[in-house]
Amino acid sequence: MSLPSGRLALWLTLDAVTGIGPVTAARLLAHFGGDIVTLFDADDGTLRALGLQSAQIQQMRWPQPVVEQALSWAAEPGNHLLCPDDPVYPALLKEIPAAPLLLYCRGNLAALSVPQLAMVGTRHPTYAGKDNAARLCGELVACGLAITSGLALGIDGVCHQQALAAGGTTLAVLGSGLDCLYPKRHQGLAMEILARGGLLISELAPDKGPLAEHFPRRNRIISGLSLGTLVVEAAEQSGSLITARYALEQGREVFAVPGAPQNVQALGCNKLIQQGAKLVLSAADIVEELPGFVGLLQQVADLSEHSNNSELPYADLLDNVDYETTSVDTVAERSQLPVEVVLGRLVELELAGAVMAVAGGYVRARRANHV
Repeated sequence: MSLPSGRLALWLTLDAVTGIGPVTAARLLAHFGGDIVTLFDADDGTLRALGLQSAQIQQMRWPQPVVEQALSWAAEPGNHLLCPDDPVYPALLKEIPAAPLLLYCRGNLAALSVPQLAMVGTRHPTYAGKDNAARLCGELVACGLAITSGLALGIDGVCHQQALAAGGTTLAVLGSGLDCLYPKRHQGLAMEILARGGLLISELAPDKGPLAEHFPRRNRIISGLSLGTLVVEAAEQSGSLITARYALEQGREVFAVPGAPQNVQALGCNKLIQQGAKLVLSAADIVEELPGFVGLLQQVADLSEHSNNSELPYADLLDNVDYETTSVDTVAERSQLPVEVVLGRLVELELAGAVMAVAGGYVRARRANHV
C-alpha cells in the first residue's frame, strides 16, 4: 500500500530545503521521534533552536514546485516514490548512516524483497574479470540472491546481463535521475531489466543529469541495499573501492576476487584482501558468510562440481594458457609443439569452452577446468 500523498509531500518538501540532506534530516527527525508530521508541526522558534535558518523554515512552510512535479511523476504507471516511513522502503537501507530521504523507483518493487548482493568493479575489465563476474553471478543467482549494481559500463553491466541470463533478479542504482539514464549505451540494458521484473533506483529527482559527485554517493545505496558487496575486479583508485568502504562502514560483508599481481586492474581487489576482505573463488565463499544462506552450500558445491568435472581435450596444452592473454607463440614454446599443431588444438579447446580467442592470443576460461 502506498503512502498517502500528503505525508509523501512532507518528505519531498524536506528534501527540497536548501542545506538539508540525509544527515541533517536524520538529526532533525531524531528530535521528534522520527515523525515527519511532528517535525513540520513544530513552531518556528523550535526549528531555529535546532539550527535552521529563517530561509530554510520558509521553504518548509511554502513547498516548492518540485514537490508537485515529483508527485505527478510518481503517479505515472511503473513509477514509485518511497520515503523512509513507507513500509516498502528497504529495511537494510534504512539502517545505514545518511539513508536517502527519497527513492525514485521504476519497475517491480517486489525486487526489493529479494535478498541482494552488490557486485561492482572496473569499467575496463580484463577478460578474466568479465569471466569471473559472469561465473559468480550465475552461481549467486542460483542461490536465490538478487544482484545489485550501478548500471555502469564494464563489470556492472556484465553482472546485470548475467543475472538476467540466469533467470534472476537484478537492481540498478543510478547516479542520475531515472528520466536521464546514464550511460546511454546501457539504456537498452535498463529496459531489459524492467522487462524482466527488475528495478531501477535513484535518490535524485528524475530530471537530474549525471554529475561526478552523484556517483560516490550512489555507491552507499548499492552497498546499503545489500547483505554484502563483492568487488570483482578493480584498480587501486577504482570507484568500486568506495562501495567497499561504504559496506564496511555500514557493517556489511566485503568480498573480493583475487587477481594476478601484474594485473593493474586487480590491484584494488588484492589490497582489499590484504586489508581483511574475504577472498572469493566461488559463490560458496560468499554464501557461507550470509545469515540464512548456509543451507545452500551443498547446492553451490554441486554447481561448481558440475562445471569443473568435464573432461577436456588436450588438457596438457590447456595448462600452458594463462587467465591473462597468452600468445600462440608462448603456448607453443611452453608446450614444445609446432605452432600449427598448437593452433589446431586451441581451436578445439575454444569449441569446448576452455579458452577464448582475444586480441593477442588466447585466455583460459575459469569455468572450464580439467581433472
